[in-house]
Amino acid sequence: MSQIVMKELNGRDPPGLLIVVAGASHLIYGSRGTGVPARVSKKLPKKGQVVVLLDPERQSIRREGQIPVADFLWYSAAKTCTRNCFDRAEIARVMNAAGRRPEALPQDLQKGIDLGVVSPEILQNFFDLDKNPVMTELIHRFQGFRERLLADPKFLQRLAIEEAISISTTLLAQYERRKGRFFEEIDYVLTDTIRGSVVDFFTVWLPAPTISVLSFTDNDSGQSLGFVRGLLGSLPDNAFQKNTFGQNWNMNQRVAAVIVGGLKLAGVGFISSVGAGVSSDLLYAARGVLKPSVSVGAGRKRAPVLKSAAVYSCFLGTSANLRYQIIAGLLEHRLGESLATQYNQPLLAGLLSFVARTANSYLGTQVGHHHCFGVN
Repeated sequence: MSQIVMKELNGRDPPGLLIVVAGASHLIYGSRGTGVPARVSKKLPKKGQVVVLLDPERQSIRREGQIPVADFLWYSAAKTCTRNCFDRAEIARVMNAAGRRPEALPQDLQKGIDLGVVSPEILQNFFDLDKNPVMTELIHRFQGFRERLLADPKFLQRLAIEEAISISTTLLAQYERRKGRFFEEIDYVLTDTIRGSVVDFFTVWLPAPTISVLSFTDNDSGQSLGFVRGLLGSLPDNAFQKNTFGQNWNMNQRVAAVIVGGLKLAGVGFISSVGAGVSSDLLYAARGVLKPSVSVGAGRKRAPVLKSAAVYSCFLGTSANLRYQIIAGLLEHRLGESLATQYNQPLLAGLLSFVARTANSYLGTQVGHHHCFGVN
């Protein structure tokens, strides 16, 4: 092959552009390796070369620090890249600049780097988060937090804002309902507040955008489990999420994301409501034993636990699900990111998120308590 190329080059007068189409195995690390480009470069050093590799996901996997296979990687637009999608030399540069070794990274990131599906930007975001002691614990110990923080470094801020608003609005709603009995029935108040805090955690957690390489690395799962993971992994985290690397969601997938998200939140609502109802009944029974002289049952009206749980799960799976998907997808990660990056207005983006979550949380608290709970 190299002899044919050199013969063609030497036979041209004046020299022009020569395009050589060869198999990927003939490249072998470009003009500085041992393949055809390197042989031509050694015998004709004054000839400039540019090596373009088509469909890089078909090349052999290399380790960090090795010479790049080609000067340019050309991906087919007909299919999504699933292997060797980023320059490993750039990955090695980011690793060296941070003074890190691949062995110290979480296993999913190690596998993602080996497959070439972790971008230098994601790796740099990981190292930036790793500078904070709290973030270090979260991104190393908990995969769910790692996936969300890599996609949105402000995820913890949004979660803290939502929880603060949730607790405040729940306590206000409880005070409006109980008035003078607020402190007398503080145990019921705390039970309901804890339930609301748990639910609001999942309303932020579930629709939050994630970055995961498990869809590329989990090839050893069972057939049925792999099918379920593949089905859920093919859906966006919320219906309005931006397309990410390796994902180009269509309308059907986005509609399915609304349905799946609603089912998840409905399950959370049912379980938390049953738990709150049972806890409330236990507290009521304990009061009767500890303070038999105090009539705590007067005026106590309560809907059946399972009925309340069913109504609350429907409320979360429909109204709350749509509202939180709109906030996470449209307001924060489309409009908010545009304000912060394109218009350099991060404070306005933060204010938008705070106002939207405050109004949404207060509305949800009022509606949810009005329809689902009857303990007085």
